[in-house]
Amino acid sequence: SNRLREVAAAEKKPAYRIQSAAELNPEWFEGIANVGISAGASTPEVLVEEVITKLKVLFGATVETLPGKEEKIHFRLPREIER
Repeated sequence: SNRLREVAAAEKKPAYRIQSAAELNPEWFEGIANVGISAGASTPEVLVEEVITKLKVLFGATVETLPGKEEKIHFRLPREIER
């Protein structure tokens, strides 16, 4: 997401926004030991899995899932469709 890129830039870390695993550039990972992957809520899970698979194939990457923050935001339905 754009927000992840902003956070990475503030920490002087590279970040790239891609649409598919085919866009991964192996040069981006030179000298990099850890990679974070984030996806928007509308991103199909299959696309995320393809990126992970490509990283495994290219670099023998291992995956560690970190706990996220629990969101406590609730959105009300519009009155027109609320029952």
